[in-house]
Amino acid sequence: MSAPLDGVFVLDLSTLVPGPLATLMLAEAGAEVVKIERPGRGEDMRHYEPKRSGESLGFALLNRGKKSIELDLKSPGAIAVLKPLIERSDILVEQFRPGVMDRLGLGYDILRKINPRLIYCSLTAHGQTGPDRERAGHDLNFIARSGLLSVSTGPDDRPTVPPGLIGDVGGGSYPAVMNILLALMRRQQTGEGIHLDIAMSEAHLPFACWAFAEAVGRGAGVENGDHLLTGATPRYRLYRAANGRLIAVAAIEQKFWEAFCELIGLDPALRDDSVDPEATIEAVAERLAGRPSDEWEIRFATTDCCCNVVRRMDEVRDDPQFEARGLFKGQIAGADGATIPALPLPLAPEFRTDDQEPKGAPALGAHNSELKKES
Repeated sequence: MSAPLDGVFVLDLSTLVPGPLATLMLAEAGAEVVKIERPGRGEDMRHYEPKRSGESLGFALLNRGKKSIELDLKSPGAIAVLKPLIERSDILVEQFRPGVMDRLGLGYDILRKINPRLIYCSLTAHGQTGPDRERAGHDLNFIARSGLLSVSTGPDDRPTVPPGLIGDVGGGSYPAVMNILLALMRRQQTGEGIHLDIAMSEAHLPFACWAFAEAVGRGAGVENGDHLLTGATPRYRLYRAANGRLIAVAAIEQKFWEAFCELIGLDPALRDDSVDPEATIEAVAERLAGRPSDEWEIRFATTDCCCNVVRRMDEVRDDPQFEARGLFKGQIAGADGATIPALPLPLAPEFRTDDQEPKGAPALGAHNSELKKES
C-alpha cells in the first residue's frame, strides 16, 4: 500500500531536534527527505553521545531513512548545485536565524522564482519578525517565555527542569508538520507554495489551556504548583511506594477518587479532600509508602482509578500494551549491522511506510554522487 506522501520531495537544512524530527515524520509517511550537511562534519547531532560503532544514536533515531548530501552553502556555486533539487522540491525546511538564508542567496523570495510551488518552512526561536527575531533560545527558554514553565517548576529550593523537549517538539516539530500538511492541501487548491514562519516560543499555551483560561478570567497567573493539574490536590500527585518508586495518582473525577481511596484503605474521614487537603495528602502518602511499587501495579491493573507506577525509560519497551500496539516494531539498521528500535512517532499505522524493514540513518555525504548526477 502506498504511503500518503509518496512522491513528495523534501530538502532538509535543519539540525538537532526540531527540524529533523519534523522531516522524520514526513519521511515515515513516505516522503523522500534529503539532508544538506556541512562538508566533513555534517549536522551537529552526528557528534552527540551516546554512540555505537562511532554513530550517534540520537542522530540515527531522528534521521532514519533519509538521504545525505555534503554542501557548503557559503560556496559561490552552492545555488547552482542546489537548483535542480530546488526545482523538484515540494518542501524545504530550514532552521537558521532570520536573514541567514537571504544572505546565502536561498531566501524564500529567491527560491519561489525557481519553484513557485515550494512550501518553505522556517523554524526559528522567535519568528521572522519582531524585536527578538534574532535572539537565540533553547527549549527551556521557549517554555519559560510562554508562561508554561511558571505553573509547575517544582520545589522553591530546587526548581525542576521539565522532562521533555516541549519547546523543540511541541513548539517546533509538531507545528511545522501540521502547517506543512495544511500547505500541501492549500497547494492542491491554488497551485502555489508558501513561506511558513514557525516560532518555537509561541506554540506552548495549548499545553496549559486551563492556566491560560484562569489567567484571562482572573487577571492573574496560576502560581507554581497551585492548581488541580500541578499537584495542588491529593488526587493528582506523585507519591512514593515502599521501595522508593514513584506512583502517579491522577484520580481527579469523583468515581476514580472513591475507587482509589477504597483500594488503598484511606480513612473515610479523610476522603473528602476539600476539608484538609494537606492531611489527606499525608495520609495517602503514608498508605502508598506501605507497599512496594510492584504490588501497587498489580492492584492498579484491576481497579479503575487512573493510577500507575512511574516507569523508567529502559522499562517502556516491555509494556505489554505498547507491544500489542506495535509501538517499537520499527527498526534502525546501524553501521555495524546491528539494529535498534526506531523512535515511535504519532503517525497512524495506515499512513506509515513499512516498519518491518530496518532503515539506517545516512552516512555523511552518502548521496553525493546522486546529487552530482542530477546537477
